Amino acid sequence: MQTQGRVFSDLNAATMVEGSVPYGLIERAAIAVEGERVVWVGSQETLPDKYAGLPRTALEGRLVTPALIDCHTHVIHGGHRAVEFEMRLNGASYEEVARAGGGIISTVKATRDASVDDLIAQALPRVDAMLAEGVSVIEIKSGYGLDRDTELNMLRAARALPNHRPIRVVTSFLGAHAVPDEFKGRAEAYIDEVCITTLREAHAQGLIDAVDAFCEGIAFSPAQLVPLFDVAEELGLPVKLHAEQLSNLGGAKLAARYGALSADHIEYLDQDGVDAMAKAGTVAVILPGAFYTLRETQAPPIDLLRAAGVPMALATDCNPGSAPMSSLLLTMNMGCTLFRLTPEEAMQGVTIHAASALGLTDCGQIVPGMRADLAVWNVTHPAELSYRIGFNPLHTRISGGNL
Repeated sequence: MQTQGRVFSDLNAATMVEGSVPYGLIERAAIAVEGERVVWVGSQETLPDKYAGLPRTALEGRLVTPALIDCHTHVIHGGHRAVEFEMRLNGASYEEVARAGGGIISTVKATRDASVDDLIAQALPRVDAMLAEGVSVIEIKSGYGLDRDTELNMLRAARALPNHRPIRVVTSFLGAHAVPDEFKGRAEAYIDEVCITTLREAHAQGLIDAVDAFCEGIAFSPAQLVPLFDVAEELGLPVKLHAEQLSNLGGAKLAARYGALSADHIEYLDQDGVDAMAKAGTVAVILPGAFYTLRETQAPPIDLLRAAGVPMALATDCNPGSAPMSSLLLTMNMGCTLFRLTPEEAMQGVTIHAASALGLTDCGQIVPGMRADLAVWNVTHPAELSYRIGFNPLHTRISGGNL
């Protein structure tokens, strides 16, 4: 139903405006929408006369929040790794799985063998699961091609998804995800010959919104990533970084030096890294799905991030290896249960702070001027969204003013 002008009334609105009441919650609220934008929100008793004549949709006391934002995913990839999951549970070691063709190499092979249409078709069920939980924006990374053609195909597939579903996609170039076999022992050459040249081409074709990398002992060191981030800066592209997931190499400090939008995972982040992120305004993206799947024990330093005022986002990390999950609602519960985030922090993490992690300024809150991307829930209080496990209370989505 197209809404050129409409008032949604009789609802509880979690506007996510910071510095007000918890969640920015307005009880017995109304939201006026014109075109794709929110033009007014407040108590329905104070609805301005100029909106009183618009068609109304009564939401019968339901909760309305900003539509959710999944700010870190690897939704585009070929194949799956369920067999190696089973192998590990039957006692196979990491080395045995790798020798059998498992690990990231199996995903690289499956992704290289897939066409753009294949990648789209395989991604759509995952996107549908996200849409069904009130998600309106997803970030999608490349990084399972590790060669020019496949990296570009992954980005083309990501850009094409909004032609198939009512979803907004933000793309990140993650060519520096791992060193492919053909460049084993030559990480610097891979960055120079593949990543940087592909980055320039992807940018010229309008395929990317940001540049990401994996800074870790099994991937790339901070020094190896400097040339890549220098080119991103030259092209005017913001950077992000997988940092401090398995060890502390100082990746978050590197990210902060480039004014990164976000540093993600950060289980091994220390005080120096927290301080650098706070100074740079870099968002901490917390990924409990990978922590859970890998059975990690080192949790992100949530108390340090809180004390420093670093915004914390939450995301699924949807990928075929370390986080084969597509539920942002489950992610919220995991963030609270595993890392002791409050339900309000979890809600901020998938709305206002998730938008910041993507450099978006037109979504994540319900305030005038923002896109009318809303989620309507069969609950009355926002804490219920983090509290329940395996339960989806979505009533409907409102996307750009469309019900």
